Amino acid sequence: MAERQSAVDLSLMIAEALQAYSGRRVFVTGHTGFKGAWLSAWLHRLGASTVGYALQPERRSLFVQARIAHRMESREGDVRDLESLRAAVRETQPEIVFHLAAQSLVRPSYETPVETFATNVMGTAHLLDAIRDVPSVRAVVIVTSDKCYENDGRPAYDETGPMGGHDPYSASKGCAELVTAGYARSFFAGPGCIVASARAGNVIGGGDWAVDRIVPDLARAAKTGTPAIIRRPNAVRPWQHVLEPLGGYLLLAHRAATEGRKFAGGWNFGPPLEEAVAVHDIVERLRSRWPEVEVEYRTDDNGPHEAAVLRLDCTKARTQLGWRPVLGLDPALDMTADWYREAASGSPAEVTDRQIAEYEQLLINQEEFCQ
Repeated sequence: MAERQSAVDLSLMIAEALQAYSGRRVFVTGHTGFKGAWLSAWLHRLGASTVGYALQPERRSLFVQARIAHRMESREGDVRDLESLRAAVRETQPEIVFHLAAQSLVRPSYETPVETFATNVMGTAHLLDAIRDVPSVRAVVIVTSDKCYENDGRPAYDETGPMGGHDPYSASKGCAELVTAGYARSFFAGPGCIVASARAGNVIGGGDWAVDRIVPDLARAAKTGTPAIIRRPNAVRPWQHVLEPLGGYLLLAHRAATEGRKFAGGWNFGPPLEEAVAVHDIVERLRSRWPEVEVEYRTDDNGPHEAAVLRLDCTKARTQLGWRPVLGLDPALDMTADWYREAASGSPAEVTDRQIAEYEQLLINQEEFCQ
């Protein structure tokens, strides 16, 4: 009975947190990207007054396909431009800020390391500096990556792990965490704005068209009939649907804004440890949903270094924040395949909105999930 009551209390807390976004002024950097577009669509559903600041979207992107620009105020800008970013934050006077703008891919970071560091490190510093003199901001969530940790081979990484990174992308995310911690201690140590960082595992979901990512590569293969090239099929990652960590970000920002300093600092968002599986496993599970897809595995990839195994320990988010994943890997894969299939023959906006609504009900009905 006590466990049932705890789950009911958790459901009520999550429902109240989501309802609290109605009418809230929210500023999102990187809203034209994959995760940013899903977050912006969800904030629109919740009734938030959202302003986005990002580079111009790719022509083929969730932001364009789902007509996200019609649901918010969308501003074009670069986080490397401090004065432009500062002006946008000052004019918006937000209560909550989500910082998602980033160069988000490992392999391109080898090709453009300076740009990667400029965007991911200085872009984070610019955002934090921009909110220093805006007293309306009650909470900021800096989204980094599970790859911010120094990958030393441990079974799983919790929030106490050292920052690091072998490749420019991972190193830039570790640096962004250090910048965030330095700003938090130097300028946000008082009762005003709470600074938190979110470190999420690999996300999948509909509307991702990035190059060199598994789901988009398979989606393109399904359309063209050309085999998808799958490199490093034995690499293990903490896969999750994009809505899982976004739900965590929304909950974290709300609790930080309303309950204060105990929600500052770093937070991991990922699946249970047993659901961190190999690339090959993800591909074959998706192929059972996309039988028309053909793949070519390459185990002799001579490309740049990438970590072989990465798992996240999310005990802190579960026990202190009240967040837990509610989908599981197979339902996440179902949602992902369904989005591409339905969006191809119907409305990407409608399927996006429906999946958000369905996920939101799962998130709120925690008492069913926890039984």
